[in-house]
Amino acid sequence: MTKKKRYWWIVIGLVAILGYGIWEAFNQPSIKDLPGKFEEVAFVRNEQNKGGIIRIYAVAVGDIGQADFEACADLFPTNDYGSMTKVYFFDKQKPYPTALTIDTPHFDGKQYEAIMILKRSGSDKK
Repeated sequence: MTKKKRYWWIVIGLVAILGYGIWEAFNQPSIKDLPGKFEEVAFVRNEQNKGGIIRIYAVAVGDIGQADFEACADLFPTNDYGSMTKVYFFDKQKPYPTALTIDTPHFDGKQYEAIMILKRSGSDKK
């Protein structure tokens, strides 16, 4: 094989790998792809000056009977070293919060009722 042919095979291979990587990056699943008609309606994160990252999400659910809550919670980010992600699920037909606070309780429990609460934590690697 000549040098020119070898060069083009290498270029074609690299372009194919790069194209596949870009395609994968833009085709990641989101909560909108899951059954249940999920919609993220509120989010808050701590400043993370000390300790782990804390993320709190509120998600409205349009079809509770079809909803896959565990799969939805698994799509939200977590980190190692004491981080925590908490996802509150609310019925879309009822009032739900559009703003959260980092301090407990994260929303007005008298006004809004969560139908499911799931928590994900990062591992404590040392």
